[in-house]
Amino acid sequence: MLTPAAIDRVVRLALEEDAPWGDITSEALIPSDATATAELVAREAGVFSGAGPFAAAFRITDPAIAVDVSAAEGSRFAAGDRLARVTGPARGVLCAERVALNLAQRMSGIASLTARYVDAIAGTHVRIVDTRKTTPGLRALERHAVRSGGGHNHRFSLSDAVMAKDNHLAVVAGRSSITEALREARARVAHTTHIEVEVDRLDQVEPVLAAGVDTIMLDNFSLDDLREGVRLVAGRAVVEASGGVDLDTVSAIAATGVDVISVGALTHSARSIDLGLDISVG
Repeated sequence: MLTPAAIDRVVRLALEEDAPWGDITSEALIPSDATATAELVAREAGVFSGAGPFAAAFRITDPAIAVDVSAAEGSRFAAGDRLARVTGPARGVLCAERVALNLAQRMSGIASLTARYVDAIAGTHVRIVDTRKTTPGLRALERHAVRSGGGHNHRFSLSDAVMAKDNHLAVVAGRSSITEALREARARVAHTTHIEVEVDRLDQVEPVLAAGVDTIMLDNFSLDDLREGVRLVAGRAVVEASGGVDLDTVSAIAATGVDVISVGALTHSARSIDLGLDISVG
């Protein structure tokens, strides 16, 4: 999903926001022929993500700037590690530095938090996945960061899969049974379309499964009810757990036998990693 076009779109908007009429400080203080070298250095430990957007910020600002990223996507780093080196016209380096840093810090923060969740369920078959609770306009970048941290992606958008949640079911409840409504939905979409349904009670499991859905989401279930839900589904659909998931609970949730755990916090609550760009101007 993180295509060159997606990177360019986000980075160009960010640069336009940050320097709509140029960087007047650098233009006033820095000679046009000055060059600069900058090193991206970690101030704390984490997992790296965002090499593409980081490099694009400099490339779009001035194609004469060279960026050498030494850290691989998804690699773990320690405080003090050098992650990238930037060289080129000083004005361009100074103009792009904040956008480049903001994106790398944000993406590495998401990757680092995701890795903690993945580590917490190590040894199980469970997938940690993100949600649509992303920063508007940054979904492709943030979801790439989740994958950098060892996680997986849920549907990218409302256009990618049928996902009936409690509000959808509330609307159709007075018109037809859940089973009938879901069967009608299946008949309307392409045979390749994945169908997932959210339930918040155990007595909804069988009516939903009777419609032949692909994934059933057990939302805000207790651990005992998650185990019972997995037993009821009995392999007839993928079982996803959602709600009440944090680093203190995720291991116990994984132990109930679910297949997928969705975690909104991966993107909506991740703290940016502290990275610094140390610049020397020639």
